[in-house]
Amino acid sequence: MATAALAAPPARMLSPATVGLIGFLTLVDLFATQAILPSLARLYQVTPAAIGLAANASTLGMAIAGLVAGVLGRHVDRRQGVWISLVLLAVPTALLAFAPNLTVFAVLRVVQGLCMATAFTLTLTYLSERCSATGATTALAAYVTGGVASNLIGRLTAATVAGLLGPAISFLFFAALNLGGAALVARALSRGAPMRMDEGAGRRFWSGWAEHLRNPRLLRLYLIGFLILFGFIGTFSYVGFVLARPPLSLSMTALGLVFLVFAPSMVTTPLAGAAATRVGLGPALALSLLLAIAGLPLLLATWLPALLAGLALVGIGTFFAQAVATGQVGRTAERDRAAASGLYLSFYYCGGLAGAAVVGQVFDRFGWTAALESVGAALALATLLGFGVRR
Repeated sequence: MATAALAAPPARMLSPATVGLIGFLTLVDLFATQAILPSLARLYQVTPAAIGLAANASTLGMAIAGLVAGVLGRHVDRRQGVWISLVLLAVPTALLAFAPNLTVFAVLRVVQGLCMATAFTLTLTYLSERCSATGATTALAAYVTGGVASNLIGRLTAATVAGLLGPAISFLFFAALNLGGAALVARALSRGAPMRMDEGAGRRFWSGWAEHLRNPRLLRLYLIGFLILFGFIGTFSYVGFVLARPPLSLSMTALGLVFLVFAPSMVTTPLAGAAATRVGLGPALALSLLLAIAGLPLLLATWLPALLAGLALVGIGTFFAQAVATGQVGRTAERDRAAASGLYLSFYYCGGLAGAAVVGQVFDRFGWTAALESVGAALALATLLGFGVRR
């Protein structure tokens, strides 16, 4: 018979703003680099597909660390694991300022992903374990909203700093933000006992993964996560090249301002939990993804306001769907939630790497229209899967 779990001290009450800020500082490095891809492509003298894949190599690290953190999470104090991960994240972020070639750049991005995903997985597990069912849904929506803010403010900041002072200073600035995130986590989160050590006694380390993959409800969520980030990264990694070339020919600073299209998502994403409760998980997922698909044709426009409207719709739809799916994983898993969350993140970020690779090649070889068609196919499949999601 399993022994009782070690008693954890009561968790501090975390405001949604604090949870959102932690999410922001954890993920701010992930997509900020996409805002300066054209300048990095010139710096390293490579194609859009090459720099897009290198910059999104962080998703490979995210996928690996999601699995590892999920397996080892039951033995780790969540708070300590998160703040240490963010301190370590500052190291590769700072070193990116001095990367001599694209290979070193890509390796450092992988290491960044390892650190970010460890912090991400442990934070999701902390919120799932230390909050009520209703509180966890609200907290997870706030955390994902922080990720939305990191997309907006991170890209805007990266483009502005890089435009004024160069890409190197931009990476050093983000390293300072990583350290600020570590300090916030150490102060805001409660120290708690890890889950009982004998929960996995007699089980191989991959048993949790196998169990979750045999659960059709979880597998459906994992595939949806894969396809969401495939479409998101496939769109936002390469739209900058479209905006930077004629007829739009936007400057680096203007490219950063383009990502104000994420501002509406900061308003809509916190509503994901309430919407899923009101209309059902399946309809909430499917309708949000259909909204993203509706934005894709607008990305072919040469009139900037129409193109920006399309980007806003893609952002609103994909972030909303991500918030719904993320919140459901921890509630669907029957046990070993850290492994379930880690496996979801692994699928999610593998989808991002696949989107960078596949859509990048399509973009280089066949153009922007074909790239958007591949994104649309992925989101359409996610929509079909979304209709079947149930509590």
